[in-house]
Amino acid sequence: MASMACAMASKDYSKRISSTCASSQQTCGRAFVTRLQPLLGSCRYKLQEDDPERVIALLRKHDIHYLLYIGGNDSADTAHRLAQSAQQVGYDLQTISVPKTIDNDLPFTDHCPGYGSAARFIALATMDSTLNTVSIPWHYPVKVIETMGRNAGWLAAASALGKRHEDDPPHIIMIPEQAFNVDRFLTQVEAVYRRIGYVIVVVSEAVRDEQGKPLGTVGQVGEDAFQHPLLSGAAQYLVELVKQHLQLRARFDKPGDLQRMASNCISQTDQDEAYLVGQAALLALLSGESDKMVTLLRHTEPAYHCSTGLVELARVANAQQLMPNHFLDESKTMVTQAFFDYALPLIGASLPDHAKLAKTKAQL
Repeated sequence: MASMACAMASKDYSKRISSTCASSQQTCGRAFVTRLQPLLGSCRYKLQEDDPERVIALLRKHDIHYLLYIGGNDSADTAHRLAQSAQQVGYDLQTISVPKTIDNDLPFTDHCPGYGSAARFIALATMDSTLNTVSIPWHYPVKVIETMGRNAGWLAAASALGKRHEDDPPHIIMIPEQAFNVDRFLTQVEAVYRRIGYVIVVVSEAVRDEQGKPLGTVGQVGEDAFQHPLLSGAAQYLVELVKQHLQLRARFDKPGDLQRMASNCISQTDQDEAYLVGQAALLALLSGESDKMVTLLRHTEPAYHCSTGLVELARVANAQQLMPNHFLDESKTMVTQAFFDYALPLIGASLPDHAKLAKTKAQL
């Protein structure tokens, strides 16, 4: 989300790293990561008006001339502002932004490190949570699962990655890019319930109604450092709608922070690409680049893999990449094959295919 981590180095330190890099780029990356571990820090802080000047003074004091800034949209803005401030005062500072956000909403990159693992978690959580509902559908026939994602629906969409048949969960996906309509939602829920006897809904925390008001304001608990609302009420709101208007029992699940920290769901592809962008960022610094972000470029031949590129931070800062229309079907509440083709390579190993038992009523 808005959190970030950064690494800094002096010119003397970079010379030692450069000498290591002269023999091998792979050795360069491993050496830097090994030596970098004690230098990483993290925060959730928005630069105030006079902060860049103070930061540059602090960097100058400690002879810091190289900055790797890891994070999403807000972090890209911070890195850009620091690079511009250093240039304005004539301080020699090279800044590279390293993409990392489970929201997957950074523009100019095919996807963001962190998303593949979070998407894997969401897909598995949806499959596992559904097993409880399917076992006793008459008890709580409607379940709503709430995901993170701020203004983009990438995480909510990932809930469908374990879906193999039309009636597999989830049955309805609500994302921020599509305005919420109460009547349309209730009609869909009732139709699915009548057809298969239970309904799994996945909703992004920031889904908005047709007036632009987030459903989650029911449980808003303030704002983060970047003035983004901290929402927690979308799932509760939908559950109450179902109870009141359809007279169906409903409940909700909220994975919360587990979406971005469940180490048991790390995608190997995601982990490898996180290393790749970190290595590319270091090499960019050492080649004289600054005020740019590393990007991932997708290749499909002979098999899925990524290379890296660079984009100017001025184009990235505070910009967002939302779910494109062709990733959604006509209902706008389910993903298309194009989304499966995009996301499945990112989540690593194949998801489990749980056995299903035929339910036959015993005749007395």
